[in-house]
Amino acid sequence: MACACARAKRHRHLLPLYALLAWSAGSAQAANPPSYDCLIEPTQTVELGAPVSGLIDRVLVKRGDRVAHNQVLATLESHAEQAAADLAHYKSQLAGPSQQAQSKIEFSQRKFTRRRDMAAEKLMSRQDSDDAEAELKQAQAELVTARENREVARLEYVQQSSQLALRTIRSPFDGVVVDQMMWPGEIFEPGATKHAVLKVAQLNPLRVRVVMPLRAFGEPAAGMEASIAPEIPAGSHYSAKVASVDRMVDAASGTFVVFMDLPNPKLDIPSGVKCKATLAK
Repeated sequence: MACACARAKRHRHLLPLYALLAWSAGSAQAANPPSYDCLIEPTQTVELGAPVSGLIDRVLVKRGDRVAHNQVLATLESHAEQAAADLAHYKSQLAGPSQQAQSKIEFSQRKFTRRRDMAAEKLMSRQDSDDAEAELKQAQAELVTARENREVARLEYVQQSSQLALRTIRSPFDGVVVDQMMWPGEIFEPGATKHAVLKVAQLNPLRVRVVMPLRAFGEPAAGMEASIAPEIPAGSHYSAKVASVDRMVDAASGTFVVFMDLPNPKLDIPSGVKCKATLAK
């Protein structure tokens, strides 16, 4: 009984020390928030081709080149399509038929006016006046037909231009060429084994995939800032923002994924490297 009392007395003396150790541990954890494993990836990577088949005429970029949005990257052979577009454009610019019809209307209008007045004064038969009126209406109809034909030619030009554009491969965003699968002289066919000519990745901003444990669910929120420390360059730190939080937890690993946007305007941050992410408090 005396030993038990002595042990209890010693424990009472150690209680302040236990409290101090617990407070120190909590302070250290607050001062050093936990970091989580992450991976830096491109925002998106796309394989580019054409919706039509044809002979690859030119590839204007190579692996590692920076490309801008809507920049022409490659073209298929398109001499026939270009000629058809040029012909349709020329037809859409033809003004002769409309001018001819307009001149015919002016002449028929004067002729009809004279014969109508003469018929009113009994100097000409009514039939001649009616014939002149019919001729005027026919000239007016010819002008309408000429204008309709010109509009049809304009629409044909738009159609041929659209067909020509299908043979041009453009970049859908600012990015970097990461691979070239086909070269000039090869036949490109949609749906074939080689279904793409180039692969382009968007590297600004970068997408950071952070794997977090189940206990941290509810901590990250969209717009929250985080510090990203990639493997290379060593010792570097960058600021990122939470873009989205996965609402599904992987039951097997007890983790969920958080996606962050990492600005990379100079493309000095490499993609495909591991990193550590620390959420800002």
